[in-house]
Amino acid sequence: MQSSGHRLRDMEQHHPLLSAGGDAEAGGLGPGMMVGGPHTGHSSGNRTLWFIQDSCGMVCAAMTWFLVLYAEFVVNFVMLLPTKNFWYTLLNGAAFNSLAVLALASHLRTMLTDPGAVPKGNATKEYMDSLLLKPGEVIYKCPKCCSIKPERAHHCSICKRCIRKMDHHCPWVNNCVGEKNQRFFVLFTMYIALISAHALGLSGMHFFSCVKVQWNECSDFSPGVSVLLLIFLCLEAVLFLTFTAVMFGTQIHSICNDETEIERLKNEKPTWERRMRWEGMKAVFGSPPSLLWCNPFTGLRLRRLLLLTQSRRSGAEFSV
Repeated sequence: MQSSGHRLRDMEQHHPLLSAGGDAEAGGLGPGMMVGGPHTGHSSGNRTLWFIQDSCGMVCAAMTWFLVLYAEFVVNFVMLLPTKNFWYTLLNGAAFNSLAVLALASHLRTMLTDPGAVPKGNATKEYMDSLLLKPGEVIYKCPKCCSIKPERAHHCSICKRCIRKMDHHCPWVNNCVGEKNQRFFVLFTMYIALISAHALGLSGMHFFSCVKVQWNECSDFSPGVSVLLLIFLCLEAVLFLTFTAVMFGTQIHSICNDETEIERLKNEKPTWERRMRWEGMKAVFGSPPSLLWCNPFTGLRLRRLLLLTQSRRSGAEFSV
C-alpha cells in the first residue's frame, strides 16, 4: 500500500515513527481475546474485558490459583488454627492471608488488563492519511495482524496482536506483559515471593515446635497427612520463591533501564529517549512514589464494572 505522501512497509521489526502515546482507536480486540464476542469496534463507549483464550495459559493460570489456595489451606488449617497461641495465629494469619489476597488480585489485574495491544487491522489508507505524515516518511506494518506498528511494539504469536513495550508472554498469567499491565505483573511476582517466604518460615517453625511434643497435638490431621501436606507446601514455596524472586529482580532491572526483555535479547539499540531508574519506575507505577505503588486495586472501578457486567447480557462488552 503506498500513497503520495508516505510509504508503508511490511516489517517484522519496529522503528521509531509512531510513539507509544499515539494510540489509534481504529481497531478493536480480536476474536478469542474478549468477552462479549468478536466485534471489531473499540471506543470509549464500547469497552471490552481483555482475556486470552489460550488453553495452555488458562491451565497455568488455574494452577496458579490452585497452588495459592492450597498454601492458604495448609497455613491456616494445618499450622495456625491448631496452635494455642492466639496472637501468633492472629498476626501470622492476617499477614499471610492479606498477602495472598494481594497476590491473587495482582494476578487477575495482570491477566484481565489489556497489555497495550495495537488496534488490529488499522493499516488502511484512510488511517494512514489521517496521520498527516511528512513526504518520504516510512511507517511499518505488521503483516501478521495488519496493524501499523508503533515504536517498541512487538507481535505476540499467542495473543495474535502487536503489543506496545512487550516484555514477554507469561503463561502463568495467561497474557503478555506490556506497557499497560507490567505494574500488576511486578506486584504479582513480589507478593508471591513474600507469601512463599512466609510459608517457608511458618513451616520451619511448625516442624521445630512439633518435634518437641507429640505430632497429634500440633495438628488436627494425622501425623502422616500433616507431614505430606507440609512437605508439598515447602517444595511449592521453594520453587515459587526462586522463580518469582528472579522475575521480580529482572522486571525491576528492565524498568530502571527502560529496556524490555525482548529488546535486551534482540540487542536492539535504543532509538527512544530512555527513562532511567526513578523516571522509569514512575512511568510504570505512576508518580509520585507512595504506598499506592503496592496497591493492585488502583484504578479499578467496581461500580462501573458491575454495571457493565450487567449490560453484557444484552451483547455489550466491558473492560477492567
